[in-house]
Amino acid sequence: MAERLDWPGMLGAGLGPVARGGLGLDPVRFWALSPVELALMLGIAPGRGPLGRGRLEELMRAWPDRTKAGGDGNGGC
Repeated sequence: MAERLDWPGMLGAGLGPVARGGLGLDPVRFWALSPVELALMLGIAPGRGPLGRGRLEELMRAWPDRTKAGGDGNGGC
């Protein structure tokens, strides 16, 4: 028998308030996600955990924002 999706759990995790451990997504954004994207955002994808502060700082050092004088940091995009 195939595994059943935990819809109440998924809805609570995606739509639930951040203060209660949810992602705080609005319904349109939630339903636009693929199951893989939702799993990544929840930190339950195989082999990967949620992005922690240490990893974020490591990525920021490796890929620093570069801004032009008076720019918004988006490189003119």
